Amino acid sequence: MLYDFTVPAYINGLRSLSGQLAKALAWGADNGVGELQFVVARLAPDMFPLAAQVRSSCSQAIQAATRLGAPGAPDLSEDATDFAGFQAQIAATLAWLDGLDRAALDSDPDRMVRFDLPNGMAFDMSAATYVRDWAQPQYYFHLVAAYAILRHMGVPLGKADYVGYMLQYLRPGTAPA
Repeated sequence: MLYDFTVPAYINGLRSLSGQLAKALAWGADNGVGELQFVVARLAPDMFPLAAQVRSSCSQAIQAATRLGAPGAPDLSEDATDFAGFQAQIAATLAWLDGLDRAALDSDPDRMVRFDLPNGMAFDMSAATYVRDWAQPQYYFHLVAAYAILRHMGVPLGKADYVGYMLQYLRPGTAPA
């Protein structure tokens, strides 16, 4: 159950983010927006820039899976400095997620998950509550922030760029003309 609520969602979101970044890089080249402008772009002065949002999207997926019992996580302790670095972080995270053992994450949804934040706050909750109340909201926050920064910079992204994976479920004959 916990695997199904986390890993496939992380894979879908990170693949979408990879596509958004590819589109942003091409759009930037055509519109005079350089990689560094994207890398340091942010939505507000007190928010992380794109580089940290991309790393955090990957890191949140990794942290959730490791807190649920997955071993051998990749180290993404540094922000990437260019789009090749963004794609490398995403690829490393996707490769790791793809190799996870479902049983390690699903062993016991009632087991306790404990974690500390850098600001000194500490949390204790069941694994299922952790996924619902922390892991998923944190992951999507950073994923949406990265998308919003790209939109803010002028990249012509739409909802299909964010949830393109949904097309596999599209009922035949229902797509707009």
